[in-house]
Parts: sequence; C-alpha cells; structure tokens
Amino acid sequence: MSLPRPVKAVVFDMDGLLVDTERVYCEALTLTCRDMGHELPETVLHRMIGHIWLGSAVVLREHFGEAFDTDELRRLSTERFYEIVEAEVALKAGVLEVLDELDRQGLPRAIATSSRRHDVEHHMSAHGLLDRFHAILANGDYPRPKPNPDPYLKAAEALGVAPEDCLALEDSHNGVRAAAGAGMMTIMVPDLLHPTEEMHALCVRIARDLHEVHDLLRAQG
Repeated sequence: MSLPRPVKAVVFDMDGLLVDTERVYCEALTLTCRDMGHELPETVLHRMIGHIWLGSAVVLREHFGEAFDTDELRRLSTERFYEIVEAEVALKAGVLEVLDELDRQGLPRAIATSSRRHDVEHHMSAHGLLDRFHAILANGDYPRPKPNPDPYLKAAEALGVAPEDCLALEDSHNGVRAAAGAGMMTIMVPDLLHPTEEMHALCVRIARDLHEVHDLLRAQG
C-alpha cells in the first residue's frame, strides 16, 4: 500500500514515537502516586497519554477527586522522571533510518509535541538530533493542545507546506485526532496504546514500527 499523495514534509510526535519516554513517564507517575498514598491504574495512565499536563490533571481529578494535588504530583514525578532518564533516553527503533531518508529526499520535518520545549531540547540533544528538525512546536507554541489540530497546523505553517501534503507520525489517540483534524496524511505507530476502530478510520496506515514508515517514504523517492 502506498501513501495517497506524495509527501512534501513530515511532522513527528516525540514521546513514544521518537524517544521511548512514555514508559518512563508512566513509571515516574505510578511510583510518585504510590508515595502519595494512591494507586494509579494503567487505564488512567493510558487516558493521560497525548495530553498536555492540564488535560492529564483533569483525568487525575476525575479518578481521585477534586481534592487530589495534581500540582504536587507533577512536581515530584517530574523530578523522578529526570532521575530515571539522566543517563539517556532511548531512541525508538527506525528514527535515524527515517531521518536519513528525509535528508536524501530533501524533505523538511518538524516536531509537534505536547511536551515542553525544554524536554524536546533535552531528549533530542541527548542523541545529537536537535538540528535535524526544521521546526519545533512544543507546549505553549500553539493556541490549543492535542486533540485539537493546532499543533499540526502550526507545524505545517512553520515548514511552509500545506497540511494535506504533510505526513504526520503519531503513537497516541489524541495525537492521531489532532493530525487527522489538520488534514494531514496520518500514520499511527503504536507504542503503549493499541489502535482502535477510530484510529484505523483516521489513519492512512497503522505501521508496526518506523522501519515500515521508512520503507513507505523510500518507495516514493
């Protein structure tokens, strides 16, 4: 199966797509919640994936109650997260392969993430990849977060390419909703979340990994 249109630019999510951070975030949140006297179920964690913190805080208060101290959880779990990843955040398989193919074809690329710019710079710099992206759209760089299309629309604008000519790569349900809402050709590369019927309907493809994405891009080049 080929892509519906030639790809003129690629927009990447970051957590769970470029770097293997979703599992670390979940571990940090689970352990910190436990220290605070609460058990954080996996189902609640999965509902938080793809949100900025404000959205995650809503999910937490829905589960634990309005009195739950989401600010304290964020502060302590962030400290724990950076303790865990201080050495290095693992790069997802196939990232370098895809970036090399984009270089070969001369295609621009951006990151559109719900994470903070500091996190993008930390994770990408750890692998020497920061300068391989032409634009970064992080939390605070767009009016409305995922699942709204704003991060992807802003990314397309920054790259100077029409959204419908961009390929979006996502691992979360909210990310897929955002990219598809922007009109981009969207591929889901599942990480912690499984593709649902909705994801199959919104995506041009559900890929097993980034190696499969590389093969699709190489076929057009």
